[in-house]
Amino acid sequence: VALAFAGWSVAAQSPLAIESGKVSIAGSSNVHAWTAATTKIRVTKARIAPAAAGADLWDAALKPGVIEAFEIAIPAASLSAPKGDLDKNMHKALKVTEHADITFKLLRFEAAGTGTRAIGVLRIAGVEKEVALDITTKRAGSTLAVAGRVDLLMTDYGIAPPKAMLGMLKTDPKVTITFETVIAVPLT
Repeated sequence: VALAFAGWSVAAQSPLAIESGKVSIAGSSNVHAWTAATTKIRVTKARIAPAAAGADLWDAALKPGVIEAFEIAIPAASLSAPKGDLDKNMHKALKVTEHADITFKLLRFEAAGTGTRAIGVLRIAGVEKEVALDITTKRAGSTLAVAGRVDLLMTDYGIAPPKAMLGMLKTDPKVTITFETVIAVPLT
């Protein structure tokens, strides 16, 4: 769960360091496709079973009971589009004044075909929904790369798809959230 893993080191029982992390949102309108992204991800809660600390952490991380609690947040206002004129409408739609953070609280991991699925509660614009994030992980020495994606409907979170140009530009309610991060832990 790259959203979740991205800032894990703050409260974890073993020292972790984020080498990189990014969350992106992609959507479309009747005029063009659009994207927005942020690298500002923070852990608000993390608890790892004491037996999993140290060099064995990455081997055990996705097993039941190893991650006892895990929550992350991204500042909704940090999402930025390459075309800056989209930011104002996006931030208004996300209700950033009333709901500053988009949060994810991990509930559990499940096997999903050849990968893993992270089940959790995603809160956007103050509305919480359970989601299943398909993730992939790749270990390389003391790092773990985590990536994945999930498709959502803005309307499921009480977000009216933005309109512009007096309603001539209409945004599709379907968006795809992708995430990728690399987390490091000392092998001591």
